Amino acid sequence: MPQKEYLGIDIGASGIKGAVVNIKKGTLTSERLRLATPSPSTPNEVAKVFAQLVKELKYKGKVIGVGFPSVVKKGVARTAANIHKDWIGTNIEKLFSKATGCEVFVRNDADVAGIAEMNYGAGANRKDTVLIVTIGSGLGSALFRNGHLIPNTEFGHFYLKGHNKVVEQFTSDGARKRQDLSWKEWASRFDRYLETVALLLSPDLIILGGGGSKKFDKFESYLSFKAVPIIPAELLNNAGIIGAAGYAYQMEKAVLNLDV
Repeated sequence: MPQKEYLGIDIGASGIKGAVVNIKKGTLTSERLRLATPSPSTPNEVAKVFAQLVKELKYKGKVIGVGFPSVVKKGVARTAANIHKDWIGTNIEKLFSKATGCEVFVRNDADVAGIAEMNYGAGANRKDTVLIVTIGSGLGSALFRNGHLIPNTEFGHFYLKGHNKVVEQFTSDGARKRQDLSWKEWASRFDRYLETVALLLSPDLIILGGGGSKKFDKFESYLSFKAVPIIPAELLNNAGIIGAAGYAYQMEKAVLNLDV
């Protein structure tokens, strides 16, 4: 039978975060531990920190879920926007399984955060089109229609007219910090991003997640975009951990062919 609690790990450009999660409630049942992402963030170096995190959390289970900043297909990284380029083509699941001795299931980080928010947070019971944007070192996205995920969207990686860089390079929280922007200056950039994704996708709701969701009160008043309701994620930046643990649960069910 599947476990009731799973370890979820959220790998980011600056930090690797993890905790044990109660799948039924979507709540953390252990401390939330964060270790710095190594630099350079090569596969072998990240795997070492990943194994250290699992050890420090004293996880007794056998299955781990991971949110990873890449397009992920069948456990393999296909892109590397905010991590080392050596990840492209790497089987993340095999690497982390070998490092920990556990079975590891990996999915795009924004996708797992979105799944958590749709199951336990601000998107619960929504049956229309919901876009979740995670604001951090980059911009992640997760798109849902009638509660179903369209996987591996990359709505932080298109180009806006007049810019020669992908949009996340000047509208992410990482860009705000690097360029020492005021919240008002940053919000004017983020407005253009919101206008563009709304034009492309016609969402009924936009949920802002990631580390930036904790700072919603600092920039909400500066946003002039009002065409679509915009709300902060309820799970804040724990969504990635909770969603990763939930993904581990779903995959273990699938492997065991259980309908529970």
